[in-house]
Amino acid sequence: MSISSGSDTVVHYSERLWPPVTWWVVTVLLSAMTSLMVYPVWELGAFIVPVVVLVLAALWLRSLSAPIVVSDAGFRAGPAHIERRFIAEATPFDERGSFAARGVHLDARAFLMTRPWVKTVVRVALDDPADPTPYWLVSTKHPHKLAAALNRG
Repeated sequence: MSISSGSDTVVHYSERLWPPVTWWVVTVLLSAMTSLMVYPVWELGAFIVPVVVLVLAALWLRSLSAPIVVSDAGFRAGPAHIERRFIAEATPFDERGSFAARGVHLDARAFLMTRPWVKTVVRVALDDPADPTPYWLVSTKHPHKLAAALNRG
């Protein structure tokens, strides 16, 4: 799938890693519980404080989401960006391989853009002599699709 963005770059792959629904439900419940804590002290605050807490918590949860975009210009994983010419190879990992890649096989110099609620990753080997980072390890819900988009070159 290729989508043209507003400029001349074509997007080959795009996804956003949102926190799971259960995290949002817990956020709503905890926000509602703040009304029980505030009500004995400030009745009006029992309505105001939960709304403020919910908005702040929702903004925090949204900040945990990470965009992953592969375009003609490069690869963006969360806040990081790299040009396509520096990508040597992308390797998808299943859940078992991801566990090892994030653990015993992890290089301390690697760039990590992982999320605990996503069980699979793609290892993006870099070919940049000026960069000491050997590879990026990126969480994704569709490792084979992301790796194919990156390897398309």
